[in-house]
Amino acid sequence: MQRRLTGSANDPLIRARYRRESRFKAYSITALFVAFAIIVAFFTDIISQGYSAFWQSEIRVTLDYNERAERIGRFAIPEDLREIVSRGAVRSIPLEIRNNPELAGTTRTEWVPVYSRIDQYFKGKEELPPALASQVDALKAEGIIRTTFNWAFFTSGDSKLPELAGIFSAAVGSLLVLAVTLVFAFPIGVMSAIYLEEFAPDNKLTQAIEVNINNLAAVPSIIFGLLGLAVFINTFGVPRSSALVGGLTLGLMTLPIIIISTRAALRAVPDPIRLGAFAMGCSRWQVVRDHVLPLSLPGILTGTIIGLAQAMGETAPLIIVGMIAYIPEAPTSIFESATVLPAQVFTWASEPRKAFVEKTAAGIIVLLAILLTLNATAVFLRRRFERRW
Repeated sequence: MQRRLTGSANDPLIRARYRRESRFKAYSITALFVAFAIIVAFFTDIISQGYSAFWQSEIRVTLDYNERAERIGRFAIPEDLREIVSRGAVRSIPLEIRNNPELAGTTRTEWVPVYSRIDQYFKGKEELPPALASQVDALKAEGIIRTTFNWAFFTSGDSKLPELAGIFSAAVGSLLVLAVTLVFAFPIGVMSAIYLEEFAPDNKLTQAIEVNINNLAAVPSIIFGLLGLAVFINTFGVPRSSALVGGLTLGLMTLPIIIISTRAALRAVPDPIRLGAFAMGCSRWQVVRDHVLPLSLPGILTGTIIGLAQAMGETAPLIIVGMIAYIPEAPTSIFESATVLPAQVFTWASEPRKAFVEKTAAGIIVLLAILLTLNATAVFLRRRFERRW
């Protein structure tokens, strides 16, 4: 039962306090609804602009591997369709003929992407000249043009042609960068936290280290990019634009988060567990290894996943170390040039063509889905393995 203030309910001071309380509740509820409305508006805008990128218009054409097509791939397409078919869909024809001479003089029917302006026209986002619009409408009515799921968005790399651009190379680069970040930051961060929490003496040196770790967690991420440029690239000669330098740079940024979360998880283990282990004759390292660390592991993993999710969404430090490059092919090792999903989104957002607008929004949708998945995993681990003392 809620306790009431002493004094008469008719007291003006009491009534004023109740009115202030009611106003504060109203302000809080209003702020909550405003925040929720902003989130809904954000997701609605991004999804409305980006969902169409998951669909692609294609046209059925008969490719003629004639002599002129051996020099210029466009000549393999019927002349009346050359303004409709994406030039990127046929630019590899001369190479195909050189690698497979038996193709010369043959024909083949395939579904190929249309030019980005045509695709945007069918999505209601761009206008075409009347004659061209009538032509493509007639082809669509005949079934020569169709709309299918855009698998190429997930299976191909970046391209200067929006109808061919995809996120595969950026996704592979992100995985490599996160792998390097995890391998670099997790063991160093956990061991540092264990030493500071369980072994380090309480003196001015350790206090100064703790203050600096807490301060590093609030340093702007671009500073870590400058640090990575100076240390890893200029001093140690790590390849610029590689997943290795990107992962090491993000590892520096993630270290304070892992250390702080690990110390909090270790501190949450009750002292009676330590004292009981000491009473059984265990050394301090045995207490930490066999009792404290296993009990704190869920909290450590949760903090690590949240740190990786934050690193996944970073762009500024990676721009400094050169991971904003044009990467059409997925890297096969951590030493090759690579880019990541946030940098890919940034690159598409700077393109002038309208077709890249939906690519940008679609990339944001994919990135948000990954970040939400990582955060949901962290919440699941915390609730699944959390122990209440």
